[in-house]
Amino acid sequence: MLRVGLTGGIAAGKSEVSRRLAERGAVIVDADVLAREAVAPGSDGLAEVVEAFGEGILAPDGTLDRAALGAIVFADPSRRDMLNAIIHPRVRARAAQLAGDAVAGDPHAVVVQDIPLLVETGQAGAFDVVVVVDAPDDVRLARLLARNGMDEAEARSRMSAQATREQRLAAADHVVANTGSLPELRAAVDRLWDEVLEPAAREG
Repeated sequence: MLRVGLTGGIAAGKSEVSRRLAERGAVIVDADVLAREAVAPGSDGLAEVVEAFGEGILAPDGTLDRAALGAIVFADPSRRDMLNAIIHPRVRARAAQLAGDAVAGDPHAVVVQDIPLLVETGQAGAFDVVVVVDAPDDVRLARLLARNGMDEAEARSRMSAQATREQRLAAADHVVANTGSLPELRAAVDRLWDEVLEPAAREG
């Protein structure tokens, strides 16, 4: 099995890279999906989040109000650390289970763990290969303003809550640049798959 850590700053294009890798045959373990599972209704994770942040972070139907929680944690790094301490251990345990299931089915599997905060949480050393999807900060800011309907202050706050571009690039074994068209991005992913990832998995 080849363990690949995939990351990138918000609006860099990581989700599109993940989709293309899945199309090429990678097993994708998406940390965002696992984080949502960790706080699903009835879960002990949600109960712990409510205990830490109060009933105000629940929607009327009892699900997590992600916007309300986001407003709290993005305004206060200590509160964000508190949330991460609840969510991250659960996500890592489930990710390890899914990776184990993948290799049980195919010993040469390419398992890509899609982790937005890979650098911030110090996980780079856990992978055989770290792939960073990269775009300049001004490009990512423009995408956030156009795509997510955020105002500039909120967009900059979300970006500043993550590692810097330089920190991510320093952790990268391979960089996928996303400053051009979608076909160009997909072609770059194909090259990475054909020249690096699949051969390494077969050799391993």
